[in-house]
Amino acid sequence: MNKGTAIALLVVGIILLIFGFNAYHSASSGVSQVVTGTPSAKAVWFLIFGAIAAIVGGVSLATK
Repeated sequence: MNKGTAIALLVVGIILLIFGFNAYHSASSGVSQVVTGTPSAKAVWFLIFGAIAAIVGGVSLATK
């Protein structure tokens, strides 16, 4: 993977993580946590894909 793609994945991963944390702490996610005991699916997916993209991008930058 080239350096530009790795940087783009890292940036997209960080952005998705920010969206995920914001969605996790939103009012609708709070209601979902009270009713079902779990956060909203949207927050979970943002956090999962953000973490994967950030890890892949970071590892790609760290290795040659």
